[in-house]
Amino acid sequence: MSDTRRTVLITGASAGIGAALARVYAAEGWDLVLTARRRAPLEALAAALTAAHDCTVTVLTADLADPDAPDRLVADLSARGLTVDGLINNAGFSCTDGFLNTDPARHAAMIRVMLTAPVALCRRLAPGMVARGFGRILNVSSLAGQMPATGGDTLYGPIKSFLTKATAGLHLELRGSGVHVTALCPGYTLTEFHDVNGTRDQVSAAYPAWMWQSADHVARVGYRACEANRPKVAPGVMNNLLALLPKLLPDAVALRMVGGHAKRLKRL
Repeated sequence: MSDTRRTVLITGASAGIGAALARVYAAEGWDLVLTARRRAPLEALAAALTAAHDCTVTVLTADLADPDAPDRLVADLSARGLTVDGLINNAGFSCTDGFLNTDPARHAAMIRVMLTAPVALCRRLAPGMVARGFGRILNVSSLAGQMPATGGDTLYGPIKSFLTKATAGLHLELRGSGVHVTALCPGYTLTEFHDVNGTRDQVSAAYPAWMWQSADHVARVGYRACEANRPKVAPGVMNNLLALLPKLLPDAVALRMVGGHAKRLKRL
């Protein structure tokens, strides 16, 4: 391997957008560190990427719901002598049974995985990128972060809104340092995400096929946007129009709109 190869750390890399981003970065000449809770799919992906792209892929299992996981992950990287040139915060899940019906411990884990851990990893890894004059940080947020919060999945949108805005702030702070910082805000994407949260049948029935995008397309858009150092990107013309609507509509109308969304999902 060339000494000039860069290494990117991808959380939640076992499936979906995370795995798609791993394929894109491997094809673009990066080495990878893949992390998620499940080792078997990570190892299968690592083997496929190594064979296809002759890259070095390191597999590290981690559960970012554990408050100590970011520190342990960074310590493991250091112990292995790995320099992280790129960070992709992708790990995430949602709780769609309603705020009052969800175990508070589950909500606490959701906040740690999608809010606390990305902030911690950015804080620990960005200084080295700045010191070297090169870095890439791609935070996988969501179109939901630009819409009014949806009842039933009460915390998901607000968490993603925080991540999008924190990413914009970090983008401004690191501008000119050689470190690019971008929030990727996809809409409905064909992954196992909706299978995990139990809404696959509902969302498939509620929205037409043309509203859905492939994980590979979303990943490619995210890669290009981060290379261009855009603060935020929402793949697809329709998603950009949907993101614009809440800014133009009165709050009451926007809330009715997302209320209709929740009813279509049969969650309220």
